[in-house]
Amino acid sequence: MVFYSGYLTTTCPRFFYSYNLTRLQPATCPSDPSNEWCPPGHGDLYAALIGSGRLSALLEGGYKYMFVSNSDNLGATLDLKILTHFAKTDASFMMECCERTENDKKGGHLAVRNSDQHLILRESAMCADEDEPAFQDITKHRFFNTNNLWIRLDKLQEIVDRYGGFIPLPMIMNAKTVDPKDDNSQKVLQLETAMGAAIECFDGASAVVVPRTRFAPVKKCNDLLLLRSDAYVITEDFRPVLNPLCNGVAPIIDLDSKKYKLVGSLEEATANGCPSLVACKRLKVKGTIRFGRSTRFVGNVSITNSSDESKYVSGTIENTDLDVSADTGLGLLKPTLVRTAPIAGQKPGTSGLRKKTKEFMSENYLSNFVQSVFDAVIAAGTNVSEGTLMIGGDGRYFNTEAIQIIIKMGVANGVKRFWIGENGLLSTPAVSATIRERGPVWQKSFGAFILTASHNPGGPEEDFGIKYNTQNGGPAPEYLMEATYANTTCIKTYKICEDFPSIDITQVGATTVAAADGSTSVVVEVIPSTQSHVTLLKTIFDFPAIKALLDRPDFSMVYDSMHGVNGPFSKAVFVDELGQPESVLRNHIPKDDFAGGHADPNLTYAKELVKTMGLDRTGNKIDVDGPIPSFGAAADGDGDRNMILGTQFFVTPSDSLAVIVANANCIPFFSSQGGLKAVARSMPTSGAVDRVAKDLNLDFFETPTGWKFFGNLMDSKAIFKGKDYTPFICGEESFGTGSDHVREKDGIWAVLAWLNILAAHNPDASKPLVTVEDIVRKHWSKYGRNYYCRWDFEGMDAAGANAMMEKMRADAASNTGRTVGSYTIATADDFRYVDPVDGSVAAKQGIRFLMSDGSRVIFRLSGTAGSGATVRMYIEQYETEKLDLPVASALEELTSIALQLCDIKTFCGTETPTVIT
Repeated sequence: MVFYSGYLTTTCPRFFYSYNLTRLQPATCPSDPSNEWCPPGHGDLYAALIGSGRLSALLEGGYKYMFVSNSDNLGATLDLKILTHFAKTDASFMMECCERTENDKKGGHLAVRNSDQHLILRESAMCADEDEPAFQDITKHRFFNTNNLWIRLDKLQEIVDRYGGFIPLPMIMNAKTVDPKDDNSQKVLQLETAMGAAIECFDGASAVVVPRTRFAPVKKCNDLLLLRSDAYVITEDFRPVLNPLCNGVAPIIDLDSKKYKLVGSLEEATANGCPSLVACKRLKVKGTIRFGRSTRFVGNVSITNSSDESKYVSGTIENTDLDVSADTGLGLLKPTLVRTAPIAGQKPGTSGLRKKTKEFMSENYLSNFVQSVFDAVIAAGTNVSEGTLMIGGDGRYFNTEAIQIIIKMGVANGVKRFWIGENGLLSTPAVSATIRERGPVWQKSFGAFILTASHNPGGPEEDFGIKYNTQNGGPAPEYLMEATYANTTCIKTYKICEDFPSIDITQVGATTVAAADGSTSVVVEVIPSTQSHVTLLKTIFDFPAIKALLDRPDFSMVYDSMHGVNGPFSKAVFVDELGQPESVLRNHIPKDDFAGGHADPNLTYAKELVKTMGLDRTGNKIDVDGPIPSFGAAADGDGDRNMILGTQFFVTPSDSLAVIVANANCIPFFSSQGGLKAVARSMPTSGAVDRVAKDLNLDFFETPTGWKFFGNLMDSKAIFKGKDYTPFICGEESFGTGSDHVREKDGIWAVLAWLNILAAHNPDASKPLVTVEDIVRKHWSKYGRNYYCRWDFEGMDAAGANAMMEKMRADAASNTGRTVGSYTIATADDFRYVDPVDGSVAAKQGIRFLMSDGSRVIFRLSGTAGSGATVRMYIEQYETEKLDLPVASALEELTSIALQLCDIKTFCGTETPTVIT
């Protein structure tokens, strides 16, 4: 016996037609070409069984009977009594039928064909208009097809063989519109077949009348409202059955077919809960109506709303025709539907959508993207009316205005509670921490909009960005961003509550805005930006030990926030918690243009800090006036990146990751959990951490660039029920480091990790200070040194950069085994990653030249630039003896080879990078 409740079938084109059906042409839908295709109807089940070889495999496996039903029929369970009846009657095909009610008058019914006395199925779409009254006469045609079908597989095979490999099913023509969401779009015909129609092909087919409990379909919003209401109850074996209080007769539901054509409309109508229908006989709704748990319909009720605003009905409504057109509506919470059109280029990258600020400020640009996200999130199953939506950003130009727009759009899309960072500020790791840590449970955040372009410049002429994080605190998964992009390509309207008041985001506290009709309210709470994140960090690190280090007379530090969002966070940590003077902070007042700087913590752009630490933009020592701090660090615009410096000593991000992993047990978060279990790095990051992982017997992963890949590993057990890899540390060469405490890289976490490690290496203040350089050199003496640098070519012509990458990709096979200078290319390839957690595949992640001695040259195109293309070239040479060479000298030959391999001069017109790190 085999049971199918759903089966993957094919698609076929919709056809545009003239009203006299004399001309058929393939339909077109430029706004969404996927609408030009439609499913062929469930009759395609047989073609799928035959074409896939499944029918033959089932017969070869000894299967005789198949039960199949519509997946939307929640009452269609495998009933052994019916199976026994089917077997005993020796029927070849059996259809379950139920007694018709008013709710079922459009359902297909059986008839007898005079020519051969075979049973045939008549569907409503096959009925002539003049015959429709007779077709829907439930006294004449008393039983309807439930589409619960029992089939003898051997008899099915006989019919397939008889007709040369298929089953001849009658064609059904359904009149539709090409866009199911737009009744004014092109009229089309969908050609379909019905699986129940196969009954006419079987000799000895039969039908059986079954109880109504075998039929609980959800085809329209009428059905869905009925099943969600108290008119149905769930049995102990999880079957929906009619409530006994209904006395065997289901209420007849007739919702306005134009207003409640799509499920989203019903979701909005029942956002406050489903009404009671157990005592209702018939409910007719004309116009848009909202219900709630307090709404109770009794007897025969008709409700009309002819206004353009939805109206709320509550309390007990019994045996009445009610016109609520003139009733009070939502007032300030009234949503408006604004017509728009797709805007090209709104495909989010690994870090969200980044464009020039003026583009985001142009008409409908931000609104289109935000609505597309809401539509994708809601379609994925998130109930946005429960929990909290968080909004914040790095404070760049247009941040404040964008927050107000998103609040108004969130209210229109059903969000009831918001958390907004004070002054609109929330660092990216703080968003993740707040999603994961802030309560109470019933207010937990289901997601967040983060307004940031990370390390890109800010200002009216520079970059703006937006990304969405989900309820685990991490970036939206690929499927959600793909759905968002698809939505941007066909969007026609967005929702916004234009009258919703602007919120004062400079003051911590809650603002409640109630609907005029009293049906609902919205709470917008401005929260302390730093609170959840700093509270979490205090549980991770040994703050008393760090304070003791900072208080030593021979230790000094400086932290440069580069006028980004981490300014308030650095003050909360170093001044408020660790008691340091505010003079340790540099550029800690957030500016909407980062004071004209480029808030990217590297040797090129953090030039003020780099000079203070006695270095130049290449990392070489320079003479400076006055004492040099023992420790220096910098953050980027949104606070997720970090740069670590000692006195006249630059720590590469790759070395920083390796040192933190090697010293993780100095940090309470790891030592108290029994130590690290796993580490990961992005593919372009140097292999320094690989050797530490091997030495400490840790699980190790090399992933594509993008924090979401680390997030999957962190959530392997919690979400995917796989192996537990936590506690976990991960990092990227692009100055990003973090752990499983949040699901984003965390700049201030890395700084505190280094300070905690320094504190552990300096337990006695009376002894000479163990410095940053001392710790790194000790690490090199044990594990060897990975000489490493990255060249960034920013603002390159995208066409030329892509052509360069394609040329290297095409030449990969011929380059493998080739000798270049003193190196031999052992492998040239394009990095491909199969996620060990969810099995997803990420291809074309970077061109790699892996040398036989372990050296590497890698090329990537960055997806984070707001304009143009950024080509990134990575050069790495491993040494165990020559540990004190200048980086440029150690990599001189390999750098020259890298430039030859890519031929960037030809494709992009330069060999001079804009940034070297």
